[in-house]
Amino acid sequence: MKQLFTFSFLFLIALNLQAQTQNYNTLLQKHVDEKGNVDYKSFKSDEVQLANYISYLEKTMPAKNWSADKTKAFWINAYNAYTLQIILENYPLKSIMKIKRKGKDAWNIPFAKVGGKNYTLNHIEHEILRKDFDDPRIHVGVNCASMSCPQLGNFAFTEANIESELERLMTLFINDSSRNIITEKKIEISKIFDWFKGDFIKNGSLIDYFNNYSTTKINKKAKIRFLEYDWNLNGK
Repeated sequence: MKQLFTFSFLFLIALNLQAQTQNYNTLLQKHVDEKGNVDYKSFKSDEVQLANYISYLEKTMPAKNWSADKTKAFWINAYNAYTLQIILENYPLKSIMKIKRKGKDAWNIPFAKVGGKNYTLNHIEHEILRKDFDDPRIHVGVNCASMSCPQLGNFAFTEANIESELERLMTLFINDSSRNIITEKKIEISKIFDWFKGDFIKNGSLIDYFNNYSTTKINKKAKIRFLEYDWNLNGK
């Protein structure tokens, strides 16, 4: 009887995760276009629905028996949902950089509550996602609500789609000429590859990493320049 109860309880938790993730997915499909531009003005009308997902996150912590993909998807969704929430709370605004609370910027405010514990966005990104998963594609999963960011996916990550979608988003990002300018002999690339260079060179050089995704084959001795970062809001 105890085993049956435990199984039923875990099954209900799994169903709730699926339902909440689907609701979040619906919000993203409605307010984010295929290029990652967010219609924050229309999203404001659905703040209650986003708050419902946030309420779920506040009470939920990944279980020990979750797969790495399931846990990674959960934390990326949490990061992006809380980023959307803090933007909407301060909207209209020109940049996430304008958000300050008690001298702290948006990434260092401990407002993101998960499983009953408060986190900063920086903690979720650097101390959980980057530290626990050692996956450079994390940088195209999480989104900083800015024009130079890799595009925000207009979908929720799941255990089933996270591998293929992170791969797709990295391919899109690297070949996006508004964010990376690639030729055979020279590349002008996002500051993300400068700030987090160590994440991308564990199995070779930056050019090696780019050549895994770039539609233009880059010479190994190509010159590298890092572009200025555009912190303007990724809104329509």
